[in-house]
Amino acid sequence: MSASWRRGSLAVVLSLVVSGCAYSFRAGSFPPEHVNTIAVQPFDNETNRFELSGELYDQLLRNLPRALGIRTAGEDLADAVVRGSIMRYDVIAPNYQSARSGQAAQVLQRQVSIGISVEIVDLVENVVLWESRSLIAQGEFLEASETEEVGRLEAIELLVQKIVDGAQSNW
Repeated sequence: MSASWRRGSLAVVLSLVVSGCAYSFRAGSFPPEHVNTIAVQPFDNETNRFELSGELYDQLLRNLPRALGIRTAGEDLADAVVRGSIMRYDVIAPNYQSARSGQAAQVLQRQVSIGISVEIVDLVENVVLWESRSLIAQGEFLEASETEEVGRLEAIELLVQKIVDGAQSNW
C-alpha cells in the first residue's frame, strides 16, 4: 500500500470518528423541541374512591417528567400540561374456588381495575400532543395476604407507564 493511500484512509477513519462523537439520537420527537416543562393537574375523580386522584397525581408527578426527559412546572409557566379524569374503579374476583357442599366460595385473588381519560396538551402551540379516552389498567392482590391498596397502586403505576408509552409512541 502506498503512503498516500494510508494517509487518505486514516483521514476518512478520523473524520468518521470525529463526526460520530457529535452524533446524538433522540427517539421520536416527543416531547417537541419547545416543550421543556410540564404541569401535572390533579385528575377529576368520577368514582367514590377519593384517594385515587391524589395517588395518581403523586405517581404522575414523580414519574412522568423523568420518563419524558422534561421538568415539572406550574401550569402558568409550563410548556405542556397533562390532565384527565378517573372514570372507573372496580374490584373483581377473577380467581376463586367454587363453593363445596355447605361451604361458601373462597376468593383467592382480587383485581383492581381503573379506567381514565387523559390528554397531554402543548400550551405553547395549543394542540393536543396525545390523548386516550379509555385507558385501563389492572392491579392484582392476594385476598389472604395483601390489601386492596396493593392492587390499586399496581394499577396506578401501570396507568402512568401506559401514558408514557402512549405519548412516546405517538411521535
